Amino acid sequence: MSKIIVTGAAGYIGGQISINLRESGHQVIGIDLNPAPEHLISQYTRFHQVDFSSDTALQTILEHRPDAIIHCAGTSLVGPSINNPQEYYNNNVVKTLKLLDMVVAKLPSIRFIFSSSAAVYGVPIMTPCHEVDPCEPISPYGESKLMVEQAMASYRRAYGLNYVAFRYFNACGADSSRRHGQAAGATHIIARVLESIKNEEEFILNGTDYQTKDGTCIRDYIHVEDVARAHVLALDSKIPSGVYNLSSSEGVSNKDIIVSAESVTSRTVNVVNGPAREGDPAVLTASSAKFTEVAGEWKKYTLTDTINHAWAWYNV
Repeated sequence: MSKIIVTGAAGYIGGQISINLRESGHQVIGIDLNPAPEHLISQYTRFHQVDFSSDTALQTILEHRPDAIIHCAGTSLVGPSINNPQEYYNNNVVKTLKLLDMVVAKLPSIRFIFSSSAAVYGVPIMTPCHEVDPCEPISPYGESKLMVEQAMASYRRAYGLNYVAFRYFNACGADSSRRHGQAAGATHIIARVLESIKNEEEFILNGTDYQTKDGTCIRDYIHVEDVARAHVLALDSKIPSGVYNLSSSEGVSNKDIIVSAESVTSRTVNVVNGPAREGDPAVLTASSAKFTEVAGEWKKYTLTDTINHAWAWYNV
């Protein structure tokens, strides 16, 4: 049994990671500025409602002497980062550097696992994205994630930081046992489609004239439980330090999502065509072969599973 600190433990991804860690026999110490949802409280050995970079949080981490820190806390929407970059650079970069400085000074032997993002790639010149491809983020959010990746690589060279950075590609779905999922109002398309069905509202389809098979964007969706499983596997010292994509390695169009959602729910989506969103590339997919090579097969769920689990969560 290991003792694992999870920052952002009350959130969507941090909460699922906490569940999978607990199931794998680890002690989970959650840290989040937000209160722990009632359905997650039983997953934590301890939970501390505090900013992860505060002196109180850093002292708490030292007192727990964890074997690893999984750092999910941060601010994570592309659009708002353009209008309020200060918040993103402060929350995602300045505060994380404070945490990293404490780790290399006081906990130099632990593994540090960081939630990065596909946003570091910006608009890729080709897909699927590989970890060696150029990173040219187009938003302060993506820039902030890339800055932390660069800092961790520098800290490894200088101080021996033991780290893994995961670039998430559209984490979605819900816990397969209906213990956890996204809160209402989530922004990605699967959540929006299912909420429009549940609430009998219109669904606005952004962009229908892309140069793709059906005119809509193609993206790479990965089940949140598979994301969590990858973090548990990354605790193993056999996983080399570095950066890894977490993706399904499959491209799915927006219209594919709508068709799958209608099949799962046996309901019709009230689709209203809307304009494409500025900065949205036609296709954004990734290869996760690098992580599979070192960790073994880690993905379990299909797109249909993902939509089934999300729909079940919305109807708990």
